[in-house]
Amino acid sequence: MKLRKNIRLKHYDYSTNGYYFVTIHCSYVAAKRQLCLNYNKTIENHLQSLSEYKGVKLDYYKIMPTHIHIILILEGTDKSLPQLIQYFKSKSTLDIKNNGFNEKRFWQPNYYEHIIRNENALTIIRGYIDNNAYKEKIDVKQFYNVAAERSSAKACNCKNDSKAIALQLQEQKLQEQKVQKSNIKYKL
Repeated sequence: MKLRKNIRLKHYDYSTNGYYFVTIHCSYVAAKRQLCLNYNKTIENHLQSLSEYKGVKLDYYKIMPTHIHIILILEGTDKSLPQLIQYFKSKSTLDIKNNGFNEKRFWQPNYYEHIIRNENALTIIRGYIDNNAYKEKIDVKQFYNVAAERSSAKACNCKNDSKAIALQLQEQKLQEQKVQKSNIKYKL
C-alpha cells in the first residue's frame, strides 16, 4: 500500500476561525476527460451544502475542467477543514457515480490548502481564481510578495498617490503581524 504524504501543518488547528483557500483536483481519469465541467451542477450543489454546517460559509469558488478552487470561511464551527473537504469529496463522488461515472475515484486523494493570512492576500487569491483559473501550480509567495509593488511605487516617486499610501499601510500591517506572530505560542 502506498503511503500518502501528509501536507497539513502539524500543530495547526484547522477548525480555527479564518479564510481557507482550497484546490481539489479530479482523479487522473476524470481530469483526462475534463469531467469536472460535466458534473458542474452536482459539484456546485455539494459546495453550496457546506454552508449548511454551523459556522461555515462558502466565500468564493470556481469549477475548472480538471480542478476546483474554493475559499471557505470558518467562524465558530465544530468542523475542521479536513472534515469538510472529506464530506464534500465523498458526497459529491457518490452523487456523481449515481449519475454515470463508473471509475473507482473521482477526486484525487489529497487536496491543496492555504490559510489566508490577511485581506490583501484574500483579494489577490480571488483575482488568482478569476484570472489564472487554468493555472494548476500555485506559488503562495505571489499572495504575500509586496516587495515588487513597493519598488515600483518608489520608482514613480508618488508619495501622495493612493497606491503608495496603500503600500505604506500594507507595510504597517505586515510589521504588526510580525509582532503578533512573535507573541503566538504554538501547541506542542
